[in-house]
Amino acid sequence: MNTVNRRFSVAPMMDWTTPECRYFLRLISKRALLYTEMVTTGAILYGDSARFLRHDQSEHPLALQLGGSNPADLATCTKMAAAAGFDEVNLNVGCPSDRVQNNMIGACLMAHPQLVADCVRQMQDGVDIPVTVKHRIGINGRDSYAQLCDFVGTVRDAGCTSFTVHARIAILEGLSPKENRDIPPLRYDIAAQLKTDFPDLEIILNGGIKTLEQCTEHLQTFDGVMLGREAYHNPWLLRNVDHQLFGDAQREISRTEVLQQLRPYLLQYMEQGGKATHVTRHILGLAQGFPGARRFRQLLSADIYKTDDPIQIFDQAVIGLEGR
Repeated sequence: MNTVNRRFSVAPMMDWTTPECRYFLRLISKRALLYTEMVTTGAILYGDSARFLRHDQSEHPLALQLGGSNPADLATCTKMAAAAGFDEVNLNVGCPSDRVQNNMIGACLMAHPQLVADCVRQMQDGVDIPVTVKHRIGINGRDSYAQLCDFVGTVRDAGCTSFTVHARIAILEGLSPKENRDIPPLRYDIAAQLKTDFPDLEIILNGGIKTLEQCTEHLQTFDGVMLGREAYHNPWLLRNVDHQLFGDAQREISRTEVLQQLRPYLLQYMEQGGKATHVTRHILGLAQGFPGARRFRQLLSADIYKTDDPIQIFDQAVIGLEGR
């Protein structure tokens, strides 16, 4: 079985953790585990599987997050992911949106631990990459700690050894996915109790973490930490991940150097018919809190949409960051 270091990871985020975003983030951190957006089994089996499994070799270590509840379909997609070179497949048991609930995907599966166990068991069969689960600490109507332990224990008995815990319950009726990321209170204590009661399992903490100092503190209790929105909106915090959290030598790299390394990828992307903005929209958070940052964001969030020469706008934005 291949091993994956989950000490620090960037969460799967719909519309955000695209291949273009992941390529950019990898330029900043070599060690962070990166996740795809959630991809449904139906999209892979009946859609353009090559598009959904597309990634650059530089993105590793890289995990594919799957959404689904049919064990056979999930098993087929897991085999395809392994063949495509992914380092891990993660089953989404945390997304609270109505659309996925109607297809028995995401957080609603917490009410069906045996089904999740069946999915995990079949996903693991015939592949040598790990299958992991990302879940909430509960859902409305099934939010007791005993029920959480029943879920984790049942899935563990199917062979899953790594659980990423978003330390909020999901409210499946009445709250939007965005509200579900903010309104239910964070309960790190419940996630910590889970680690105490299941010491042999790898427990990764997700939810509300904003700084590497907080990461370091949580790593006293948990086996890993996962950042979502903060890593996307403030990607420059990743520059210290390899040194502070993995113990690697400090890399001396500037924002300008990151963008200079991104430039050939952007050119190739455009030459292959892609829109420059599909790449540049992910790098806006690189500039904030210093003179020239606002101009950088304006160039890449507004001006670049109005030009026939996006690379010239990109270069202009990079010049404005000189020395940063």
